[in-house]
Amino acid sequence: MKKLLVLLSITVLILVACGRPSADSTNGEDTVYTIRIAHLVPEEQSSHLAALTFKEKLEKESNGRLKVEIYPNGALFGSDREAIEAVQLGNLEMTIPAVAPLASFNKKFMVFDLPFIFNDHEAAYKALDGELGESLLEDLQKNSLKGLVFAENGFRHMSNHKGAITSPDDLKGMKFRTLENPVHTDTFKSFGANASPFAFGELYTALQQGTYDAMEAPISLYYTNKFYEVQEYLTLTGHVYAATILLMNNDFYNQLPEDLQALVTEASEEYRTEQREIAQGQDVEFLEKLKENGMKVNEITPEQKDAFREAAKVVYDKFTAEIGEDLVEQAKAANQ
Repeated sequence: MKKLLVLLSITVLILVACGRPSADSTNGEDTVYTIRIAHLVPEEQSSHLAALTFKEKLEKESNGRLKVEIYPNGALFGSDREAIEAVQLGNLEMTIPAVAPLASFNKKFMVFDLPFIFNDHEAAYKALDGELGESLLEDLQKNSLKGLVFAENGFRHMSNHKGAITSPDDLKGMKFRTLENPVHTDTFKSFGANASPFAFGELYTALQQGTYDAMEAPISLYYTNKFYEVQEYLTLTGHVYAATILLMNNDFYNQLPEDLQALVTEASEEYRTEQREIAQGQDVEFLEKLKENGMKVNEITPEQKDAFREAAKVVYDKFTAEIGEDLVEQAKAANQ
């Protein structure tokens, strides 16, 4: 049923996109540009909350020349990949996906998905907001995408319904859902899991029905999507820092007048700051709520984390050449 609803939503969106221009055709400075933003997360999650501020700023400071419509909670698309494709094709103006699915469009972005590449938030911000991140945002233009800024979902952690995870041995044979990204899938295969990608919008049901035993996600998504109802154990592994990205169709961005382009850029940078602040606060708040809702939470020791790092070395061996050794070294250098 959910698949049918998603398909119907996509059909409606495409028909609407084909049936109207994204800029209402009036003359000069009276032209109104409509920006539709679709994303997967619920209304209480940080990405949506910051998007509301983004909308308010664009509409107010453009004097109504920009109109923003936000479609949260997977209302239009069941996966980030579908939303990215819609933006790429010009059927949607903007989306706020996890960075990981971008690897299907631009392999350089796999650098951010290498396990344990960043030691902490500061290192991640240094890489994403610095030369490395800027070069990759620029590179997206050849994919018909305008990368505006990186924001965050936070560090990702593992969960399952069988028991606490303390070593790669605990994952052996476990049916593990991963993101739609080969680095993620191969990482969990290196840990011994039976790993495969699956659409986020249908994950709760898949876990409920036993199609998957385990998953991994940032703390905020565990809570806002109520995964604590279908996953009993949460292990704070922090194996990948999960960035999100504010993506716009490149042609749409380029058709905006220069003053509106500047406003979009400014609002995006403010979005990044606000969203990260909310996200880090929610990590603390939501972790406590996960415990209150019955999740058994454990942390791994540095020695236990080293065992996962060792197992994941094969992932670096496999993907470094494909990503680009220079990009991998730039990312590692952010930890210094």
